[in-house]
Amino acid sequence: QLVESGGGLVQPEGSLRLSCKASGFIFRIREMNWYRQAPGKERELVARSTSTDHSTYYPDSVKGRFTIIRDNARSTIYLQMNKLKPEDTAVYICNTPGHWGQGTQVTVSS
Repeated sequence: QLVESGGGLVQPEGSLRLSCKASGFIFRIREMNWYRQAPGKERELVARSTSTDHSTYYPDSVKGRFTIIRDNARSTIYLQMNKLKPEDTAVYICNTPGHWGQGTQVTVSS
């Protein structure tokens, strides 16, 4: 099970940290991802923490602004988002292969 929290309304250039609490599997050996989906758009991967060495991947659209943080002791994955833009507005969804969270809304607007 994956349960997200931390979404909300933030002004452009602001910051937000999302959390995803995992349960029911061995967290530390799983690939963990954050996706987002905006209205009318396809679901987009925004951050990955690999299962092997926990290396990270970001697409160019968020690189340098978003950071995925893994806390194995708490079975929690975070997404630190800085310098947010209106185009970052979307539902953010936590994922590990085979499992999806319910999503949390992030709205960037003045």
